[in-house]
Amino acid sequence: MAARHRLVKAGPAVVWAVLADGATYARWVVGPSAVEPVRGQWPQTGAAIRYEIPVGPLRLSNETVVRRCDEGEALELEAHAGPLGTARIAIELRPWGEHCLVLVDEHPLQGAGGLLHNAGFEVLIQLRHRAMLKRLAQLCEAAARGDRGRRATVSAPGAAAAGTGGTADA
Repeated sequence: MAARHRLVKAGPAVVWAVLADGATYARWVVGPSAVEPVRGQWPQTGAAIRYEIPVGPLRLSNETVVRRCDEGEALELEAHAGPLGTARIAIELRPWGEHCLVLVDEHPLQGAGGLLHNAGFEVLIQLRHRAMLKRLAQLCEAAARGDRGRRATVSAPGAAAAGTGGTADA
């Protein structure tokens, strides 16, 4: 089971605003591009987004579904990766002084990913998580500074992002 954490130098409300804005998904998750809503209001339970992952000359179409949403505290996702199967990704936010401790826990649920899961695969997931948490921290910290020059602006709590649900109150 791949678990990793990072202290983000922004408050939990800022981190949640990024997570709750489905339009930012491809900016902090490693791999996806061209995110589009499929159903529901992100990040409400049952909401889904679709995106492409480039693999060499191929582009794989994948979908992520929200399985659990505790506003401001936790988001659990099920990522569907075609023939590789599905994975559970749990993201937990903990207040840490004026900052936010972000914990990510991922493991395969179904399909080839579960069969291929071993120590080597675990290392790859850890490397992916390190990069993902770095991206998330950069977005959140830039938003906390009000840095609009780096396209780090996210929806303020209660403001909707077009087509993705983007509200922190969802």
